[in-house]
Amino acid sequence: MTKKQALRDLQTRLAGRLQSAQQQSVSMAWLAVLMGGSRYLLPLSQSGEIFPLPSLARVPYTQAWFCGVANLRGGLFGVVDLVTFMDPNATQVRNEQAWTQARLVTLNADAGVNCALVVDSLLGLRRQDTFKTIEPTQAGSLPWLGHRFLDSQDQPWQEIDLYALAQTPHFLSIGA
Repeated sequence: MTKKQALRDLQTRLAGRLQSAQQQSVSMAWLAVLMGGSRYLLPLSQSGEIFPLPSLARVPYTQAWFCGVANLRGGLFGVVDLVTFMDPNATQVRNEQAWTQARLVTLNADAGVNCALVVDSLLGLRRQDTFKTIEPTQAGSLPWLGHRFLDSQDQPWQEIDLYALAQTPHFLSIGA
């Protein structure tokens, strides 16, 4: 087989795969995480990479929920403790072991901010068919909170719209 023929075959296979992918129905998929004892769903399309917690450079005169800055693959990312951001009166204190198990989930570059969220643990991936009940976003709730879901064990899950979160003025105002 010549190189030209191999390239044509590859292009034909790729075109076929793209066409079949477009014809299939798209279902939501999330990264399931645990933060502050609650279960959250981060849309995969809005999530970036996952990193072990590196050393953080603290930044003076910032909000309590802003943990500092981390170097992730050569880029500087602001690190946010979302539990403290959502509830400034939260009494959650992570011990040293909890910090070693914590992970950072970056926001997709399309969000327009170099930001990573601290999550206590990763619980895997979830698809929409995993849940038996979907409750719409409640009126008056935070603008970046999405639907609430119940799984087959009646465990509640809260969806977080990372793009909406990244555009929230309070989230962008890290100064104390």
